[in-house]
Amino acid sequence: MSDLYTQYKKEVVPALVEKFGYKNKLAAPTIKKVVINVGIGSGLKDKDFLATVKNTLTRISGQKPVETLARKSISNFKIREGNIVGVKVTLRGERMWEFVEKLVRITFPRERDFRGLETTGFDRAGNYSVGFREFIAFPEINQDEVDKLHGLEISVSTTAENKEQGLTLLSELGFPFKKG
Repeated sequence: MSDLYTQYKKEVVPALVEKFGYKNKLAAPTIKKVVINVGIGSGLKDKDFLATVKNTLTRISGQKPVETLARKSISNFKIREGNIVGVKVTLRGERMWEFVEKLVRITFPRERDFRGLETTGFDRAGNYSVGFREFIAFPEINQDEVDKLHGLEISVSTTAENKEQGLTLLSELGFPFKKG
């Protein structure tokens, strides 16, 4: 298992139990899944762009991505029902913990002009979403091979009951949030 998972079990869970007063260590929040999502958007007509996005997500996550389809036709955006509008990967278990460790310890520090994560990315249930304008901060990507840049969104789904518990969990895991 990943070093971050070991740290979670040995350090983070006791800290969460102490802070929130859980009666059982299994009641402490944990990460359920991580979803990496890319919207195709302007590259809707370009098949090469779709292949590039799929290749990028496969290299970043180590898992084959799934195409997301439009549920409705929207004439203003020239989208028909059933068109491919995005690509996503859902990570769980050991792969998820390895990805989160890589994200926290390698990718965030490599991000250009990085000053810390905003806490506004939390929803009421304690899940966190963060977006990247460029995917080249990930260590699996060789910058010389990149021909088209695209952004991506990472959603971290937790078992936390509210924003405060989610923030505490991710802070303890090493997510670099802005202070204040």
